[in-house]
Amino acid sequence: MKQECYFSVDIESAGPIPGKYSMLSLGACVVGDPAVSFYAELKPLSKEFVPDALKVSGFDLDRLEKTGRPPKQVMQDFRRWVEKEAGDTKAVFVGFNGCYDWQFVNWYCESFAGGNPFGFGGIDIKSYFMGFSGEPWAKTTSSQLPQEFQPDKPQTHNALDDARAQASIFQKLLAKQLSK
Repeated sequence: MKQECYFSVDIESAGPIPGKYSMLSLGACVVGDPAVSFYAELKPLSKEFVPDALKVSGFDLDRLEKTGRPPKQVMQDFRRWVEKEAGDTKAVFVGFNGCYDWQFVNWYCESFAGGNPFGFGGIDIKSYFMGFSGEPWAKTTSSQLPQEFQPDKPQTHNALDDARAQASIFQKLLAKQLSK
């Protein structure tokens, strides 16, 4: 069995689903070494947006149209970065509410980078904590995690900041699980 390399990934988007709404930023870091990171802001694919999504992220679609990088370039760079950092290990996607972030990463990787370096799935930290703790789904929000699992730095809705915060949570959960 191949050794695994965990990548904490977070995205900000213009709405709830890829294709109709654009991924606006992508942040990722290696769990256990958050300085090894990737961050990009992307040109939107459409003008479609949900006002609350832009309010949360603080992005402006017109600004990103000028300053964002082309999605194909970003996703090809991202795939190469993941593959380089993973080396001979299995790259594993990790996210907090990973279902949301993974759907965008998967859609964009498949559409622009010739495939998803993580394969068909990943680890959702909320689900991991639910199984670890026995808590119900409603008690798995980041604000409800016990203090020992809180991230070292707060989540800011910057994709890289949040990827690093998620990596901190996941690393603490893994350490606690291994100490059992």
